Amino acid sequence: MASKSKFITEPKTVAVVGCPFRQVLCAFSGGQHRPGVDEGPIHIVNAGIIQQLTGLGWKVQFDGHHQFEDISTESDPPIGKLKNPRLVSKVTEAVAKVVGDHAKQGQLPLTLGGDHSLAMGTIGGTLSKYPDLTVIWVDAHADINTPETTDSGNIHGMPVSFLTSLADSSSVRLISSNEPVPFAWLDSIHLPPSRIAYIGLRDVDAGEKALLREQNIAAFSMHEVDRYGIGQVVEMALDKINPGRDKPVHLSFDVDALDPTVAPSTGTPVRGGLTFREGHYICERIYETGLLVAVDLMEVNPSLKDQDSVKKTVAVGCSLLRAALGETLL
Repeated sequence: MASKSKFITEPKTVAVVGCPFRQVLCAFSGGQHRPGVDEGPIHIVNAGIIQQLTGLGWKVQFDGHHQFEDISTESDPPIGKLKNPRLVSKVTEAVAKVVGDHAKQGQLPLTLGGDHSLAMGTIGGTLSKYPDLTVIWVDAHADINTPETTDSGNIHGMPVSFLTSLADSSSVRLISSNEPVPFAWLDSIHLPPSRIAYIGLRDVDAGEKALLREQNIAAFSMHEVDRYGIGQVVEMALDKINPGRDKPVHLSFDVDALDPTVAPSTGTPVRGGLTFREGHYICERIYETGLLVAVDLMEVNPSLKDQDSVKKTVAVGCSLLRAALGETLL
């Protein structure tokens, strides 16, 4: 049964924001080092997601993929450990504006990435409309490293720390004081750690585990999924961050949360993940609440596997999005 949205204006409109980064690549695909993740949004759109969402009764606005042609990557040397900090800061700031504009029009922004560093922009943009936003973050990884705790320097492992103000622009020490400080635009944005819940964690760095404990962040690993079942885990997550079931919810879904047998074509696969049905149940249940205001689908990487694996992963991505926007089994 379709759920009436408490926040999205009728007639309900989903604004598809494709972020393949194709025109701004140099050595890295945005916040991570694995090439090909930029192609994921193109494959999902080509697979017919626009028509599929229209078939679910949504008015779909899609203005083409955002290429961010005006963002230069010619000179983006590391700052400390951070790789491509200027690029990621500029792109995520641009994404935040696009997503925020859609949200302010009463639309539901659906962002297709791209690596998960984009969530700084998507969630930052949604927060500009809904300051009491809550976030369900579905991922194998916590993505809460700071510039101090990161080993790799890949910013796709840091978006939650910037969103929750565990990291800010003061963490990014510039060699030259004459250039803009990367991520300064995020200093005015704050998602309280008490308003984010993880589901599906199973590959978490030691420094991230310490931060999760110190900040008392709701984090449900695959251990909890195995112990309680996905239905109870989703309710426990909502109870932690949205106990009155009255605040808006942003669903940020990294396909590597799924087991690699389900979604093999992703950049950082980790065995022992969510099943096909567990991933879909999360999407279905969040939609049922009537609180959903934004969705991200990240890290579909068509370059990493054979064509059958790519087709399988893209099909699963489309299916997750349909579930998140109202498709039901009956």
